[in-house]
Amino acid sequence: MTKRFFVTGTDTEVGKTFTTQALLSALQARHTGCTVNGFKPLAAGAELIDGQWQNEDGIALQQASSSALNYSLVNPEVYPQAIAPHIAATLCQRPIDESNIDAALVQICECSDWLLVEGAGGWHVPFNAKRCFSDWVVAHQLPVILVVGVRLGCLSHALLTAQAIRASGLPLVGWIANHLSEPTEVSHDNVGYLKEAIDAPLLGVLPYSPGTVPAELAMYLDVCALD
Repeated sequence: MTKRFFVTGTDTEVGKTFTTQALLSALQARHTGCTVNGFKPLAAGAELIDGQWQNEDGIALQQASSSALNYSLVNPEVYPQAIAPHIAATLCQRPIDESNIDAALVQICECSDWLLVEGAGGWHVPFNAKRCFSDWVVAHQLPVILVVGVRLGCLSHALLTAQAIRASGLPLVGWIANHLSEPTEVSHDNVGYLKEAIDAPLLGVLPYSPGTVPAELAMYLDVCALD
C-alpha cells in the first residue's frame, strides 16, 4: 500500500514545492529501490508547452519523481492564471473537477510506494463556494506535513495552520522550517519557539539557499518520523 502524505504551507510562496522536492530526494535516499513520486492535484499559473498548460511546480515534481510520469497525471487540474484556483476556474468557465483529481490519485498510487501530495497556497484554499482543498485532504485521510516559511508573521501563521489541521482530525506528522531570507538571531528564536509550540516532530530546518538544487538540501531533513 502506498504511503501518502499531504504537504501544505503556512501561506503561498513559503517554499512548498522546493521543500517537497527535497523531501522526495530524502525519501528516495532512505528507501532505496522504492518508488517515490510527487503529485500536484491543483495548480493555478501555467504556460502553454507543446499544446498543454503546465505549471512550474508541477513540472518540478514531475522531474523530481522516481517514475517517468505524464504531466497530466502529476498535475491533473491546472489553470493559466496565477491567482486563487477557484477564481481561475471561474474565469476559465471550467470548475475544479474533484473526480478528475481522485482518478489521478488512484492511478499515481498504483505506481508509487511513497507519494507526496503538494497543496496550493495555504491549508484552506477554496475549490469552490462550498469546498476547500482541506476538505479533499480530509476525505482522503492524508497525514499532513507543514512547511513554515520563516519570516515576519510566521509564528501566528504556523500555530493557526497547525491548529486547523488538528481540528480537521488529520495527523500532523511533522513540520519543516524553510528560511526565506538570511537567518538572524530572531529567526532562529522563532524556529526554537515553534519547535516547542507545535506538537509534531521538526523534520528539518532548510537554510536560505537561492540557486541551490533542492536535492542538495535533503541532508537537512530527517524523514525517519514518516516511516
